[in-house]
Amino acid sequence: MRVLIVNTSDRSGGAAVAANRLMMALNNNGVKAKMLVRDKLSDSLTVIALPKSPLLHWHFLWERFVIYCRLLFSRRHLFEIDLANAGSDITSLPEFKEADVIHLHWINQGMLSLGSIRKILRSGKPVVWTMHDIWPATALCHVTLGCRHFTSVCHHCRLLPGGGSDNDLSTSVWHKKERMLDGENIYYVACSRWLEGEAKASALLQGQKITSIPNPIDTHIYHRGDRQEARRRLGLPLDRQYILFASQRVTNENKGMGYLIEACRLLHDLTSATVLILGGHAEEVTPQLSLQAIPLGYVNDERRIVDIYQAADVFVLPSLSENLPNTIMEAMACGLPCVGFRVGGIPEEIDHKRNGYVAEYRSADDLARGIRWVLTSTHYQSLSDDCVRKVSQAYSQQSVAIRYIDVYQQAMAFKHYKL
Repeated sequence: MRVLIVNTSDRSGGAAVAANRLMMALNNNGVKAKMLVRDKLSDSLTVIALPKSPLLHWHFLWERFVIYCRLLFSRRHLFEIDLANAGSDITSLPEFKEADVIHLHWINQGMLSLGSIRKILRSGKPVVWTMHDIWPATALCHVTLGCRHFTSVCHHCRLLPGGGSDNDLSTSVWHKKERMLDGENIYYVACSRWLEGEAKASALLQGQKITSIPNPIDTHIYHRGDRQEARRRLGLPLDRQYILFASQRVTNENKGMGYLIEACRLLHDLTSATVLILGGHAEEVTPQLSLQAIPLGYVNDERRIVDIYQAADVFVLPSLSENLPNTIMEAMACGLPCVGFRVGGIPEEIDHKRNGYVAEYRSADDLARGIRWVLTSTHYQSLSDDCVRKVSQAYSQQSVAIRYIDVYQQAMAFKHYKL
C-alpha cells in the first residue's frame, strides 16, 4: 500500500510534527508512505517538496490579501481565518499518481485550495483527511470558542468585522465547501474523541465517515530519563522544582499564558519553584511571572527538547482550545505529570489525579491547585509511571499505524465498490 501524506510543512507546527510521526509509523509497519509539503524543512528522503514556483508564495499572499481586505484592513484575525481560495494542483505529480491513498492533513495557508481538493476527490483515489482542528468542518475558523453556527450553516462569524451578517464571507465559503464535497466521500479522522463529536455535529460533514485516532509518538525518542543528568546537560540548578510551559509561540492567547501568570501569583509561597518557558517570544512573558522564570526560547533540537521534559517536575498547558496536544503526549512519554484545562482532547490524555490534573476551564485558582497537587504529591513516582504506561498503550507508533491501515483499507474498499 502506498500512501501520500499531504501537509503544508513537514516540521513547523503541531500538525506537521504529527503528520511526520505518522509517516514514520506507517513506514515502520509495512506501508510505503511519503509526505508532500510546500515548506520542506528537513532532509528526509521520504518528504517531497512541491516543485519550486513563484506561485507557491503568491498563493499564500493572495489569500492573506483577500482576508485582509475582508477584515477592513485590520490584522487582528488575519491568521485565524483560512479561505483556501488559492493553492497548488498536485494531481499531476508522480507521487500523487503512484499513491493508493491520498491522506490530507493541515493544508492551509496556500498549500491546497478548495478547487484543488475537489480535483483530488474527482481523481478517483480514496481520500482520508486527518482533522488537526475544526477547519474542515467549518467555513473559516480553526477554533470555534463556543460558536455553534457550524451545526447548521456558518454566518455572523465572530472573526469578521461587526460579527458578520446573515450572508457574510463565512456563508459564501461554507457553500463553496458544500459544492466541493457534493457527491464525494472523504474518510475524516479526528485526533481526539472530542473533535470527532464536533465533526459529527457539523452540518457540512453530514453523510461523511468520521472516526478518531490519536497522533502517534516515537517512545524511543521521547522517554523517561535521569532528571538530575538532564538538568546538568541544560545547565540548570539541581535543587529546584521546575514548572514547564511550552508552545510554538508563547504569546498566543489561545495557549493561556495569562492563566499561568495568575496561577504563579497564587503559588508565590513555592519558593523552590522555577518556571521554564519553552517557545518563541518567551522573554516577553518571563518578567510577568511571580515565580522565578527562565526563558528557553524556541528550540528545534529534539534531543534538547527531551532533556527539557526530563528535567522538569510538571508540565502545564492552560490552553483555551485544544485538539490532542503533542506537547502533553511528549511530556507524558518522558514520565512528566501534566496539568491542563478541561477542554477539547486534554481530558482524554490526562487522567485526573492518575497521571496529572485536569483543572476547571479558565480557572487560574484550580490551575494553581493542580500544579501544587503534582509538586507536593507523595505519590509522584506513581503519577510518572502512569504517564509512561498511558502513552505506551494509547499512542505508540504501532497501535496508531494499525488503526490507520484499517481506515485506508476501508476507504479503498469503498472507492472500489463505488466504481
